[in-house]
Order: sequence, then structure tokens, then C-alpha cells
Amino acid sequence: MRGIFWNSRGLSDLAKRNFLHDLSLEKNLDFIALLETHRRDFSDVLLNTFCGNREFTWQWNPPNGCSGGILVGFNSQNFFLENQFFGEFFVKLHLKNKGDGFRWALMAVYGAAQHEHKDRFLAESVNACSTESLPLKNNDRYNSRWPSLFNACIETLNLRELELSGRKFTWTNSLEHPTFERLDRILVSTEWEQKFPMSTFEALTREISDHTPLLLDTNQASQRGNTPLFTFELGWLTRDNFFDLITNLLTPQELEQKRPLSAKLFGMLREEELYWFQRSKATRLLQGDANTRYFQFVANGRHRKTRIFQLE
Repeated sequence: MRGIFWNSRGLSDLAKRNFLHDLSLEKNLDFIALLETHRRDFSDVLLNTFCGNREFTWQWNPPNGCSGGILVGFNSQNFFLENQFFGEFFVKLHLKNKGDGFRWALMAVYGAAQHEHKDRFLAESVNACSTESLPLKNNDRYNSRWPSLFNACIETLNLRELELSGRKFTWTNSLEHPTFERLDRILVSTEWEQKFPMSTFEALTREISDHTPLLLDTNQASQRGNTPLFTFELGWLTRDNFFDLITNLLTPQELEQKRPLSAKLFGMLREEELYWFQRSKATRLLQGDANTRYFQFVANGRHRKTRIFQLE
């Protein structure tokens, strides 16, 4: 699955429209999220231009005065739209993958640069994410004047920032001695990262806007996905007839094999935990703790950092 986040700073320029059209076809984009569109409405012809005349469904927020405006579109051949939410600073879509039934939330956020809007922006962002029960992918425009509050929000909501590859900064001005800043970011929930552990976040070339287009790639096809596995629910143990039901399902021979197989399974799980512990190189937790998932996230992050995605 691939998608682009981009603060386009308006869409009236023909070069920007052609860029989106060509990129959508070249990368076979599954979703497009544009910030600062400066437009209240979009014609079907214009929207079809952005997605290369493919079957996209679009949702948008109009700008607030002369700034802002959010446009989000997704390939309706790959996803079902289950719900949509709109705020002053965000557009959030609940999507379901047609290939494997995985449900997740795509959220495009624009943080206004004006100081007087900061309180409302942070409050709305926290409320929109804290009420989210689905795995979340969130694009956010960051302002360095609010680092403590911004980082506190990320930590409280259990969001993780994907590492940027390709360049260190996402914005610059046009002065003789330019200023470089990291204003645009992609945040994901731990559930979303667990589903797509090898996701990458690449900064594309910046030629027609002062903000760099950001390409997100899960490195797996939208229609493929992981096959849902059987999950044992702890709540089943509270049922009075649970053990009798399991006993009736198993033959005496199967019951006899159950104990050695359980011991073997425990050993395999222990081996898996040590495998991810060794590759995470984390020393803050004890090996005996059941932290396989944590070690896996750390190892995935290290692998993304050391992987070479392109050569100039």
C-alpha cells in the first residue's frame, strides 16, 4: 500500500496537478492526502486529474479564510469507506481493506501556523485520536514552538513517528541563505505498525512547493495483506462450560498429545522472544518479561534505519 501526504500550498498551479497525476500512476497510489488546498470545492474533472482517472473516493474540508483546506482520497477498488469525521483541523476516514478485511483510520491533520489557533488545534487533535479504536495513521504538521505539548500528546496517544528517509527536512524557504525545518510528520499507532512492520516514509523531490511531498509505503500490496490468524480470547475462560466443551472436541488420543505439544509451543514462543530481544539490542527490559512485541517494534525500527532504499 502506498500513499502520499503533501502540503501543496494551493492547487491552482498546473504543475502541481500534473505532478499528482504522474505520481499517482507511477507509484500506483492507494490514497492521497493534501493540506493547504486553498479550495472550497473540487470538480470531478479536477479530482480525476489528481488520481490519474482511477476510481477514487474523495472527502475534504474547506479552508478557514485564506489558509488551510484538506483533501483526502482513496482507491475505492482497494478499500471500503465505513465512516468519516471532520474537524476544524482534520479529516479522518475509517477504512476497511477489501483484500483482508483489516480496519484502520486514515487521518490528515493541518496545524495552523497562527499562534491563536494552537490551543484549539491540540485539543481537537487529542480528542480525535483518543476516541479512536481503530489502528491509526496520522499526518501532522508540526510547529517547533510547541514541542513539549506536541510530544506529550504523541506519548499520551501511544503514537509512533516513522523515520524519514531521503532527507532530514520537509520545508525550506526561498531566501539566499534558506532555513530548513522538519514541519511534516507521519505518526502511526502500534497496532498499525504491527500490521505493516516494514513501512517506510520517504521525502520526494521538492520543486513546486516549499513543502516536500511525503510518500508512505507499507512494502506490501493493498490486496494481499496478512491472513487473519486464529486468536484465543481470554474471555472464553469465564464461561462455565468452556473446559467441558474443549474436552468434548478432543479425542482421548488428542488429549494425550496435548501436554507435550503445549510444552513444545512454550519453548518455541520463548525462542521467538529471545530472537527479537537479540535483534532489538534493548537492555532496559529483562529477557524473562513477555515483551516480544516491544522487541519486535525496536528491531523493525533498527532495520528501517539501516536499510538502503535508493542510491543517488
